[in-house]
Amino acid sequence: MAQKLKRTRPELKRQRDMLTRFERYLPMLKLKQQQLQMMIQKLERERETARRETEAAKAKLSRYEAVLGDIGGVNLQALATYTEIKTSISNIAGVDIPIFEGVIFPEARYSLFGTAAWVDAALADMREISKCLARLDILDRQYRLLQQELTKIIQRVNLFEKVKIPETKENIRRIRIQLGDEMAAAVARAKIAKGKLTEEEVDTLAREVFGESVPEDGVQP
Repeated sequence: MAQKLKRTRPELKRQRDMLTRFERYLPMLKLKQQQLQMMIQKLERERETARRETEAAKAKLSRYEAVLGDIGGVNLQALATYTEIKTSISNIAGVDIPIFEGVIFPEARYSLFGTAAWVDAALADMREISKCLARLDILDRQYRLLQQELTKIIQRVNLFEKVKIPETKENIRRIRIQLGDEMAAAVARAKIAKGKLTEEEVDTLAREVFGESVPEDGVQP
């Protein structure tokens, strides 16, 4: 249940302070949103490039399909499977994401004289495929992390822009109307009790009620 709005001067100050914070924070959120959107667009291009490179590497390996089963006891698949993906961490728009640095493969140990001459080339192509897939995996992880953060930022922007700021402005308007009505009533009562007040006396009364002077319409700026 929403808390009932207190139409008092301290509450008016609190609402104004909140509005100031919201309006100062909103441009920062929008800037972060733009940064994330630009980075995600860049990642989409990098992912597409990585996919093309992977397909190109697979096409090169296809040259050896007919002879891959005749290697003389060398397990090329095991030698072409990386043992570690090397990454570093970079901060993008406040989000820590992994950066692909390379992969580590097991040492290739087999007889150069006991294996066909094409084995080295086939192993290099298979490792290139593994490397491309590893890089694509890291790019996909980057994309997911930034997309998740972008979703949260968009939600916050909408919350501030479409809910919090309009709501706070409306609260301020309602409180000012209430205080203005109270001021008008106070001035009216004073006139009845003391007769017509001078302008200086009205201003003094306003300061007693609100702590500051108000316009002639009785509503605080």
